[in-house]
Amino acid sequence: MICRRVFPAMSNSRGRTFFLLLLHSVVVALVSAQGSNNTSIWPTLSGKPPLVIARGGFSGLFPDSSSVAYDLALQISVSDVFLWCDVQLTKDGAGICVPDIKLENATDISTVYNSRSKTYLVNGAPTKGWFSVDFTFSELATNVILNQGVYSRTNKFDGNGFQILTVQNLTATMKPPGLWLNIQHDIFFTQHNLNMRSFVLSVSRSVIIGYISSPEVGFLRSITKRFDPRTTKLVFRFLGQDEIEPSTNQTYGSLLKNLTFIKTFASGILVPKGYIWPVDPSLYLLPHTTVAVDAHKAGLEVFASDFANDVPFSFNYSYDPLSEHLSFIDNGDFSVDGLLTDFPLTSSAARDCFAHLGNNASAQAKPLVISKNGASGDYPGCTDLAYIRAIEDKVDVLDCPVQLAKDGTPFCLSSINLIDSTTVAQSPYSNLTTSIPDIKAGTGIFTFNMTWSEIQGLTPAIANPYSTYRLFRNPKYKNAGRFLTLSEFLGLAKNASSLTGVLISIEHAAYLAHQGLSVTDAVADALSKAGYDNQASPKVMIQSANSSVLMKFKDKKNYECVYKVDENIRDALDSTVKNIKTFAHSVVVGKESVFPENQAFITSTTDTVSKLQSFGLPVYVETFSNEFVSQAYDFYSDAHVEINTYVMAAKVDGVITDFPKTAARYKRNRCLGLGNKTPSYMSSVPPGGLMQVITETYMPPAEAPNPVLTTEDVVESPLPSVSPRGPSTSPGGGTSAVAPTPPNGKPKLASCFFLTYLAMLLAALFLS
Repeated sequence: MICRRVFPAMSNSRGRTFFLLLLHSVVVALVSAQGSNNTSIWPTLSGKPPLVIARGGFSGLFPDSSSVAYDLALQISVSDVFLWCDVQLTKDGAGICVPDIKLENATDISTVYNSRSKTYLVNGAPTKGWFSVDFTFSELATNVILNQGVYSRTNKFDGNGFQILTVQNLTATMKPPGLWLNIQHDIFFTQHNLNMRSFVLSVSRSVIIGYISSPEVGFLRSITKRFDPRTTKLVFRFLGQDEIEPSTNQTYGSLLKNLTFIKTFASGILVPKGYIWPVDPSLYLLPHTTVAVDAHKAGLEVFASDFANDVPFSFNYSYDPLSEHLSFIDNGDFSVDGLLTDFPLTSSAARDCFAHLGNNASAQAKPLVISKNGASGDYPGCTDLAYIRAIEDKVDVLDCPVQLAKDGTPFCLSSINLIDSTTVAQSPYSNLTTSIPDIKAGTGIFTFNMTWSEIQGLTPAIANPYSTYRLFRNPKYKNAGRFLTLSEFLGLAKNASSLTGVLISIEHAAYLAHQGLSVTDAVADALSKAGYDNQASPKVMIQSANSSVLMKFKDKKNYECVYKVDENIRDALDSTVKNIKTFAHSVVVGKESVFPENQAFITSTTDTVSKLQSFGLPVYVETFSNEFVSQAYDFYSDAHVEINTYVMAAKVDGVITDFPKTAARYKRNRCLGLGNKTPSYMSSVPPGGLMQVITETYMPPAEAPNPVLTTEDVVESPLPSVSPRGPSTSPGGGTSAVAPTPPNGKPKLASCFFLTYLAMLLAALFLS
């Protein structure tokens, strides 16, 4: 469900021309030849590619039905995109494009005319609000501005004074390749002595209308003989299945069973996407219905609505809106004839770049796809299920963050703190909670305080990094899978022929050495025993934020040492990069070290990637997630747009992601490698572009730039030698004797006990 809000009004005197000049600076890099998919065979009614219908323009970013939203939709969509206008009639009969009959849900009218709200019956229900029937167009055009009505979307563009457009304004200024008028409340306007039928007939004399939709049977039947379906197609819009259609007094669910009746007055149907792919109460997909096939059999086109990248949808799509789009147009059984969407770029890319790729499509881009704890967006990280899924999803490099158990067993786990990735805090081991400031602030239950046998018995827990936004990952499998030892992980990777490498991450080595545990020795031993020392594939990558760790592996000829920069930077000194070259072959940086952000807007591009690459150091960037809140607004809430910009604009050498399927599929899409023929929906986003079109009043406060990486940031002392494990602090604050435990897991005898035993043995021999 999309909730709407009203923001305070800003001055509406700013000129549209000035704003559009600024907008041009944003999209200039995106304007290019539009792609097409002429060779594909589409199971649509006409056999043509499905339509992309931009609801209110690019309303996922800019205010719905604003000039800038329509402009952007035209700039970065397929060349035959249809612009959607929800038509409301003013007191003097003007047809305006506003997405809701209650004007306050998309404009600042409640502030401008705060005393002019009314209560009317809308579809039989008393409804209070501000209605177009109480205002002349002049009153609205002069004083009222459109703003962002969806509270989860940015309001930073509301200060630009977007005026309300009439249908004629829209067509004259935008000249859209296709126009779709939606007439939602004909009966309401009739009750106020306004004739929607006369309006659309009048407009059709000067404007080519491609489609007219309405949820009211009576309205469509009243105009069906006045329009040639070869020019203007009528579409019956279905609302909720239990809602009553006012003309027939039947539910929309019952009308769906009588498609032959609908065919008598319409050329197609528009249904909420749940009519075609229903979901259960837990947001998991149920089998698709036969609605699309049945409509085609009845000779009706079928269009699906409610596509938005920035609202939760079925967990089956792993927060990837492109996957959802493809399930409607490329599922092997049917294709809808069009998608009604707030984000037409995603629909365009789905249609032209990703549909009908097939499982064996070759990669069109070179960057490595490196997993983050396996496919940890779908399963608990570092479990067998997460790793198997990542391999199935065609990841290039499979990762294992190595932790050590109390008995020295190396295993894969995302964090040294078991609370981060298991349910240990709810287990009998909850009394092992302790505080170790050298590792992290606060308390934790740490891997080196439990044996591998104990850890194996713990229940995994999926990571939910965006739970504060009520976005959770695959709850049905939130505790599924089992953890793997490093040896098991290496065996799994060796048997996966599709992998090009494994990435072994090592952190906290110095602290573990003081605890009598050598994680570097444990990793080296496991790799050697698994035969990785003597093979070129899969390649071994050793990653650490500590140069002292990488120095331990620098002499391994087949290994790639990867230095992780664990802070956001804007550049690195030449001397620093030269120092990194002494112990590393490549570098990992965070996303904001490439494109810094301020309140979820990209501010600029740094020199980080180009500087490191100029010294021969490949650059891998982390972490790419599918949840829309993880991405800057510049990327249109689409993970593919974000990845594409880092690959094409920043030219990174690899992406580290917890959803490897998304990144791997991006590499295979057909719109890459086309040079100046690259379609706009697969062009990189100009960094800082959207910031240019935010008015001063709405501009986020300036932030200090990220630091430059210096030599002092990377130079470290060698790892300390491993010391015997002594008494350790107990959770209650006391100490408990812990037998020193070497990496091989075999306890050592205390020296005093050994000497006593030897003396007793000698005495016994002497007496005998």
